Amino acid sequence: MSFPATRLRRLRRTDTLRGLVRETELSPAHLIQPAFVIAGEDVREEVPSMPGIERFSISHLVEEAGEIAEAGIGALMLFGIPAAKDEAGSGAYDDEGVVQMAVRALKEAHPDLIVMTDVCLCEYTSHGHCGVIRDGGTEVDNDVTVELLAKTAISHALAGADAVAPSDMMDGRIGSIRFQLDEEGHSDVPIIAYSAKYASAFYGPFRDAAESTPQHGNRRGYQMDPANAAEAVREAELDLDEGADMLMVKPALPYLDVVRRVKEATGAPVAAYHVSGEYSMLKAAAANGWIDERAAVVEALTSIRRAGADAIVTYYAKEAAAWLR
Repeated sequence: MSFPATRLRRLRRTDTLRGLVRETELSPAHLIQPAFVIAGEDVREEVPSMPGIERFSISHLVEEAGEIAEAGIGALMLFGIPAAKDEAGSGAYDDEGVVQMAVRALKEAHPDLIVMTDVCLCEYTSHGHCGVIRDGGTEVDNDVTVELLAKTAISHALAGADAVAPSDMMDGRIGSIRFQLDEEGHSDVPIIAYSAKYASAFYGPFRDAAESTPQHGNRRGYQMDPANAAEAVREAELDLDEGADMLMVKPALPYLDVVRRVKEATGAPVAAYHVSGEYSMLKAAAANGWIDERAAVVEALTSIRRAGADAIVTYYAKEAAAWLR
């Protein structure tokens, strides 16, 4: 007696059947929208290398945040562009800085929207590096920078930030930030640690938007080597030991294996950052008619979720949310 061969296609015949057995869920609730806030008034500038993405002054950002919330996205990650920059990145930890004022305005207008803040100095330093440069040299001073990062995180928490996200890749900064937050009465503020942030070629459009291109050298001395994956797991485990609440892998698509390894090794909540270069490539291909933008974006974001990401930071968040509803 012969038996018919197993036919997996039987459960692929219709949308309903495919939905019943779908293994990976992607919804607006999984997405975080990055946003650029710039000093000044009545400013709304498109970023040329990121079609559809703008830099907003605070009042316009508040309006945009309303649209983000209406799209079903529950969280926004804030990046600041100050009016002036200096060697120490002092605008990052100024209580009246552009991010601090924006957080207060956002929380007043949209109290239910989760406001996450980028904690780094690169947008605020005149040299474009993520920390303070040692006198007469070109190297970032790790320990001095960590002190300023903790000061920045405290200023964001005081302004009302729901979570802080250190993206600098300095050693020991998670422990220092956690200690300072707890000491200053902000023990409920979670830390989203960029544990595996690679020295990637996919950050170019972001650096245009944030005006943070290094004026000398590069960031390979503190960001991770793209060839390494086991190192990312060690970084993630160290950050958890120091008090991180969520781990970040950045970029996303070229590092899906790292997302999976970090998730499996730690079991902790993991976010992945679908970065500016990934966004702009999809936009360019779609503009040339080479791909179906909606299908390609949903496929890309689904792959990030499938790899193990609990949350995805993506410039497509608002658009994708409309497609997924």
